[in-house]
Amino acid sequence: MTNKDLANVIFPDITMTIEDYEKMYPGRELKEGAKVTRFAPSPTGYLHLGGFFQAIIDYNLAKKTGGVFYLRIEDTDQKREVSDATALIMKTLEHYHIMPNEYEHDDKIIGSYGPYVQSERKEIYHAFIKYLIEIGRAYPCFCSAETLNAIRENQEKKKERTGYYGRYSTCRNLSPEEAIRKIEAGEPYVLRFKSEGDFERKFWFDDLSKGKLYLNENDQDVVIMKSDNLLPTYHFAHVVDDHLMHTTHVVRGEEWLSSVPLHIELFRAFGFKPPKYIHTPLILKQEGDIKRKISKRKDPEASMSYYIEQGYPVEAVIEALMTIANSNYEEWHTANPDKNFMDFEFSPKKMSSSGALFDLEKLNNISKNVISKMDKETLYRYSYEWSKLYSKELQDIIEKDPEYYKSIINIEREQKKPRKDYETYGTILKSIWYMYDELFVGNLSYDFKNITDEKEISIILKTYMDKYFDETDDKDIWFQKIKLLCDELGYASDMKAYKENPENYKGNITDITTVIRVALTTSSMTPDLYELLKLIGKERTEDRFAKFYC
Repeated sequence: MTNKDLANVIFPDITMTIEDYEKMYPGRELKEGAKVTRFAPSPTGYLHLGGFFQAIIDYNLAKKTGGVFYLRIEDTDQKREVSDATALIMKTLEHYHIMPNEYEHDDKIIGSYGPYVQSERKEIYHAFIKYLIEIGRAYPCFCSAETLNAIRENQEKKKERTGYYGRYSTCRNLSPEEAIRKIEAGEPYVLRFKSEGDFERKFWFDDLSKGKLYLNENDQDVVIMKSDNLLPTYHFAHVVDDHLMHTTHVVRGEEWLSSVPLHIELFRAFGFKPPKYIHTPLILKQEGDIKRKISKRKDPEASMSYYIEQGYPVEAVIEALMTIANSNYEEWHTANPDKNFMDFEFSPKKMSSSGALFDLEKLNNISKNVISKMDKETLYRYSYEWSKLYSKELQDIIEKDPEYYKSIINIEREQKKPRKDYETYGTILKSIWYMYDELFVGNLSYDFKNITDEKEISIILKTYMDKYFDETDDKDIWFQKIKLLCDELGYASDMKAYKENPENYKGNITDITTVIRVALTTSSMTPDLYELLKLIGKERTEDRFAKFYC
């Protein structure tokens, strides 16, 4: 009996060959230099920040070269699969406008190289494994869990490398006859790749982000299909899919660097050209004096859903990730504030080699800047759509009077240097609550800063309302009246005069406006006071000031 007989016993119904599948999936007709990239998450829950980081790079590389960016769902480990995870991945990519050219969703296949879900490609994998068995590069292994544990314990005792290799790979030398006899006797088995590597030998591997690396060859006879003979392991599926889908560049986390020798050997076993690899740095978080890997279990910001739920603009999240993707992105964006990340010339060589620190505070600053550049209609639209999903309170006040809401968020907005009050759509209400009487109730806290005498506060507010408040005033007239109020009550209306002779005055114009501002809003840090007074109006302002009258 031959290896071909063994292959037919294991896969009796597989008649398609590698050549057949290569005809089904011919080379892509793309212009020279076009890159084909894939985002290949496992449907095991929410989309992780690190995964999305890789997706942005995939998207950028493909789109900038007129190539193809496709989505492949790697669900070979079906025990860990989470219901609706694929739908959530698609929803997240759509939210961030990082849509693939080819994908599979809702029973629809978009593209000519599908299926794009690995569990639907079982027969393809079987044909490729069958070929490896036929040429003697794969074999059934009948070792029990107890046997494998004993091998590992023996290796550990001798302080040797652990694994199924060399003299420890006891099933690799079984003859086809022996293997068939065991299979027909019903003995359980897995299928292993027969390595021809030598761990003592090294080879050069050129990673596009980390440069040339000197790696040990693979000598492990790894499992490429488990005992159920259904789906292969990630290592094997990756090689088959990236070959048939003609992936030119594989972007993945640096935790996969240790698998490179195995993957390269698998490609070469078939005579396939490996894709180019870009191994991205770990996404790190600063915790006190320590930088650690961002954790699914510990950190809510590890999930891309966190940024959607908090109300971060799409551009802010992408820009924050681009600042850690390339060291020169921040400088470039400062010089080109009106361009987006797709205008940037991304270079894998400029990625960090020691981890990428993702700083929420930095994201907040970027987000403030992004929101500040929106016109009122854009901010209204985005914040309203967000509120309908995540904040009933904000939704209610917007719907009560949309034009009033627009007027509030437009204060000091559409100008050369707009205010940067809002970190996210979720923080808008925290910044503008005092503009709504229904929220302006209860035990409010007031700090009038330099003026603490209650009678003096009463005089300032009452004099202003009785003699100087007029809703029809333009801003210049309003400010002149504030100066008149200062002069009448003994406060310096001219800051230069106050600095020269502070003893001649009770205080200065800032003290007066602070009293008015705090009585109106409870805060000494607000947008333009004139605009606030104009929006709140005389009657509502009087109601708020009256509580301070003696």
